[in-house]
Amino acid sequence: MTDAMHQQNRPRPNRTRRTIIKGALAGGLAGLGLAPLAPARSARAAADPGSWPRDAFAQKNAAAAIKALYGGKTPQVSDKVDLDAPEIAENGAVVPVSVSTTLPDVTSIAIVVSGNPFPLAARYVIAPGTSATVANRLKMAKTGKVLALVESGGKVCLASK
Repeated sequence: MTDAMHQQNRPRPNRTRRTIIKGALAGGLAGLGLAPLAPARSARAAADPGSWPRDAFAQKNAAAAIKALYGGKTPQVSDKVDLDAPEIAENGAVVPVSVSTTLPDVTSIAIVVSGNPFPLAARYVIAPGTSATVANRLKMAKTGKVLALVESGGKVCLASK
């Protein structure tokens, strides 16, 4: 057997692009003296599936989704919630929407699209001490009202466009 044939029959290591990039990142951080910051294992969100609002995402209208998400809390319009979305989207498949707020103690931000078959488009849990700003590209079935709901200090604040 020739060397070329022998190499073709050798098993190849199972390296994916992801593992190569993670290794390069870890090596680069180690080279800078930042080895403790290198990823030791896969970076996965520590999400609690029990807290995922399955019922709210399954609702067919905006009012029902908001009620399922916040219970008896009534959202109040607030000028401290900033919703940035286009008046008319060029492409309904990718509508850029961002929400930010200056309210203190924000625990969650939700985006509701009233014209969608399932109006609750996104819900973010905001960790204490982090910036209450989120951005997303949403799919909109048709032109309709977009609501940004911010839960802060036990109250729900609202902005719409």
